[in-house]
Amino acid sequence: MTRQHDAGRPVTLAALLDWLDDGEELAFIDIREEGPYGEGHPLLAVNVPYSLLETALPPLVPRAGTRLVLLGDDEDVTARAITRLSALGYDRLYFLAGGVQAWERGGYPLFKGVNVPYKAFAEFVEHLLHTPDIAPDELARLIERQEDYVLLDSRTVEEYDRFHVPSAIAVPSAELLYRFEDLVPSPETLVVISCAGRTRGIIGAQTLINAGVPNKVVALSGGTQGWRLADLATVRDDARYFPPLSKRAQQSSRARADALAQRYGVNVIDAATLGQWQSDPERTTYLFDVRNHDEYQRGHRAGARWAPGGQLVQSLDKWAGTRNARIVLNDNDGVRATTTAHWLLQLGWDAVVLPGFDGANTASHPTAPLPLALPPVPVIDAAAARQRLDAGALGLSADRSWEYRRAHPAGTRWVNRSRIAADLPPAGEILVFAGQGPLAEGVVRDLIDAGFDAKRVSGKPQDWQAAGLTVQSSPQDPPAGQQIDYLFWLHDRHEGNAAASAAYLAWEADLPRQVADPLAAHFAIRR
Repeated sequence: MTRQHDAGRPVTLAALLDWLDDGEELAFIDIREEGPYGEGHPLLAVNVPYSLLETALPPLVPRAGTRLVLLGDDEDVTARAITRLSALGYDRLYFLAGGVQAWERGGYPLFKGVNVPYKAFAEFVEHLLHTPDIAPDELARLIERQEDYVLLDSRTVEEYDRFHVPSAIAVPSAELLYRFEDLVPSPETLVVISCAGRTRGIIGAQTLINAGVPNKVVALSGGTQGWRLADLATVRDDARYFPPLSKRAQQSSRARADALAQRYGVNVIDAATLGQWQSDPERTTYLFDVRNHDEYQRGHRAGARWAPGGQLVQSLDKWAGTRNARIVLNDNDGVRATTTAHWLLQLGWDAVVLPGFDGANTASHPTAPLPLALPPVPVIDAAAARQRLDAGALGLSADRSWEYRRAHPAGTRWVNRSRIAADLPPAGEILVFAGQGPLAEGVVRDLIDAGFDAKRVSGKPQDWQAAGLTVQSSPQDPPAGQQIDYLFWLHDRHEGNAAASAAYLAWEADLPRQVADPLAAHFAIRR
């Protein structure tokens, strides 16, 4: 039997399926932790773990009146989530009756991994548009022979700095067309686009092809993971970054972006239109600045969140949780916003471009801001916590499981908010530690509601240690079977685990078979 939760109404699977296709705004939020979510979830469900619900959800679903459906696997956790979101001001709250089990019983597939629609999209792009690639060993021969090629690494600069293929230049995806003329010496030069796996390499290469550059452009098959699986070494000590933009590159990229916009129907708005949209209480408008981070830091349009264009295309669910919302992409001259928008449109999103940043015109009209904040939880400092622990208080750590393994106060027990242990003592003081304050606050809030005397301990491991607490590591605790906040096969591929890398690349390549119909994901790929 499905329970009615205060402030939240059940929705049947049939109704939810209709809502996913009715064209109206919908936030379909899976509140399970990353492990269970990554092991199987509906294709269009966005993950916001209950452990970080109050801080992680509002940026993703900024409009209080959004139709919002929660998906979980535990009725009690779902009920608590509804209570928290109702207190934040959300007033159209629903939950799927029967949870994820009802989805499965209905015969609908669950997908492993994260950012699945966006990974699948790139695979469909490759299949439908025949994006060319190059094998790692073939690229290695070009490098050894110093052939006429240029290798552009489309990952973030942070990823590039950790390791990259030899001779690669760091050019995050949204910069590829913008910097093209400054990086490619002649139309005869082979252009190779690399990433960590497949998605950004395919999208980066196809971006340049769509924009009509004269060169042959290919994606490095498997990216850095494919390179390592071919027993080829990555490097760190030959870092090269894109140079300052020349006038020639700016002019040619703008001409190509204009042609791209015309071909793919990318619309441009002005600041007045943005203001009207952001003042509309019935629609959600996201505003993203897709320039590089240094430019954003020097000045940006008020209310704009920094979101690298290439990252938006491969993981939009990290920034936008409301389907059928408007997305406004801002940059200085429209080039990077246009290359990003032409993909988001094909992903089925309503994306437009707002070029220009005028320091005198930065008025912000936030989209129907949430009216309330949750009340603060009781907090004590580490010195007081040490005294109370000595007096018999129970210590809990709500940090991420891998952070707990690395460092936690001696004697504390690891907990996750979605699975708070049922064997806690019925009385006595409970002190909750976490380097990320919101993780501790969520646990404290739930413990107080359950009748416990709970408080958050401020600070991080270095502060706890400075106050006289012993901070220790525990490489095997919590055991892997309890780490519901960690998706092992996804993360281990970057830790030298060849089997994990091979499995990940195979998973990406198999996504079109799993999704089957691009229309099921609302894709509208242009040939």
